[in-house]
Amino acid sequence: MSTAATDWKLQMRLSNKLNPYFLIMPGFLVSALIILWPLGQLGLLSVSDVNRFGQVKDFGGIENFARVFADPVLYESAWRTLIWTVGVVVGTFVLALPISISLNEDFYGRGLARVLIMLPWAISLAMLAIVGRWALNGESGTVNLMLQSIGLIDENIAWLARAETAFPMQILLGVIATVPFTTTIFLGGLSSIPSDIYEAARIEGASNLQMLRRITIPLMRPFINIAIVLNTIYVFNSFPIIWATTQGGPVNSTDILVTYLYKLAFRFGRVGEAAVLSLIMFAILLVCTIIYVRLAMREENA
Repeated sequence: MSTAATDWKLQMRLSNKLNPYFLIMPGFLVSALIILWPLGQLGLLSVSDVNRFGQVKDFGGIENFARVFADPVLYESAWRTLIWTVGVVVGTFVLALPISISLNEDFYGRGLARVLIMLPWAISLAMLAIVGRWALNGESGTVNLMLQSIGLIDENIAWLARAETAFPMQILLGVIATVPFTTTIFLGGLSSIPSDIYEAARIEGASNLQMLRRITIPLMRPFINIAIVLNTIYVFNSFPIIWATTQGGPVNSTDILVTYLYKLAFRFGRVGEAAVLSLIMFAILLVCTIIYVRLAMREENA
């Protein structure tokens, strides 16, 4: 074989190896501009003395970090964020799976049922939160009226005035807002499962619960993984429901990290500390996402 032919083959192999990188380079550069540049700016603000208008006055070192980690509200908000995220994500999964299985069946009015389940997704989170605040009003809310009409309560309950009732109601609103998106993902997964598998399982005498455990959930695992990762990121950063219903009150008792961040930056003017909290939240989400994706990939390769 001639030297020219050998060189040509080597160039083709090198080109085939490099082509994927050239193809993803534009997307990588855009992502770097959108993600890395703001992160760099946050890093600069986090170690600077910044006034309430965002103007850097001087280098502040790690003072902003020390003040944030010394604030007990940070740890209370972090714990509440964990409860909020797990509560909404798990509650959404528990509701979305049976709903999607039901909507995947062939029945009269299925199209209308799918439209109705998607309605909460069609309106903004802020509007959903405002409607929820009106429904949970302690004087004339529809929730109190409905519960009184069926005899479950004797007097009005101020749902959003106390942390022990406000936070569970906010989690419920979060579940209502997240179910349509998750149901859509699950319906896509269910439509990809061949119906012959279920027919063969029924012939073998498998019950509906056995088919759910042995067929549906294992085959839908990639879609479940996607829904969990996306919902975790989405719910962790979700701001409108908490803010529009209680603004983190009463007395910071329903604050999560994102509302605490908003208060630091725009209510208290502590921009440097808000930048520190932004970096902390980014790091938490990045670590959780990497761990979960690695575990999911390990299960798929097993």
